[in-house]
Amino acid sequence: MTVAATIEERVSGAVDAWLRWVPRWSPGSHRGRARLCARCTGSPFLTAAGLTRDVPHQVTHALVSRLQRIIDRRVEEFTEAQLPALHAELTQDEMWRSGGYDPAAGLAPEYEGLDPDPEPGDAEQPFLFTLSGLAETARPEPPLPRPPLSAAEKQQLRDEIARADAHAEECGRAVCFALLAHRDRIVAAIDRFVEPQIRAMLDELSEGLEPPS
Repeated sequence: MTVAATIEERVSGAVDAWLRWVPRWSPGSHRGRARLCARCTGSPFLTAAGLTRDVPHQVTHALVSRLQRIIDRRVEEFTEAQLPALHAELTQDEMWRSGGYDPAAGLAPEYEGLDPDPEPGDAEQPFLFTLSGLAETARPEPPLPRPPLSAAEKQQLRDEIARADAHAEECGRAVCFALLAHRDRIVAAIDRFVEPQIRAMLDELSEGLEPPS
């Protein structure tokens, strides 16, 4: 099975999962963010999916995160099979960081990559604690210092990082091409499940702004 065929199947599965989730979305379940989402802002996935109009961020984020997982998985597989130095470095780094509390671990795709802590609404009433703060305080003490890399090992690592980046870009393009086949399904789901809720919310807001008769 070719890489393109594998990605096409995974994209189809990701879109299917997103289509099962979209009917459960509602504006009340969405928490707005003042900061831009680095994962979604300017993402070519949205253009390839036909989501060029204004769509609630959590709806697009749920799709983009599922697609990003495909690329991450492909890069992990490529790294394990083809890039021994980078794979060893990542494995050691994962072992180094293991044992602490990670508030982002195990999140559903629609929340993956988002700040786990809400933005404080009142600077005079700060949070007693944040999930990010708990992650820092719960991080275990590192064991022993890691041995330094030699000049040759550093160069090999830089070369393999460049190959991993190139592979990620190749996979990203393949995901975008595979998405084109699902545009109609994606746009139809937005029209059926998302747009009516947005229109209803705007109508309710308009009624509240109208002066009393």
